[in-house]
Amino acid sequence: MIGHTELLIIVLVILVLFGAAAIPKFARSLGQAKKEFTKAMKEGEEEGKSLEDGKQA
Repeated sequence: MIGHTELLIIVLVILVLFGAAAIPKFARSLGQAKKEFTKAMKEGEEEGKSLEDGKQA
């Protein structure tokens, strides 16, 4: 498990590598990717359920 100190070091390295201006863009991109992933998972579950219902009928 990552401790507080290790997490702080990782954040500082990212800040140095990418700069402060790039961090919000990166966070926004991660949020959009998560949103699209969860949407695709829900669509996949719904498709799977409809396929199962079709086989049972």
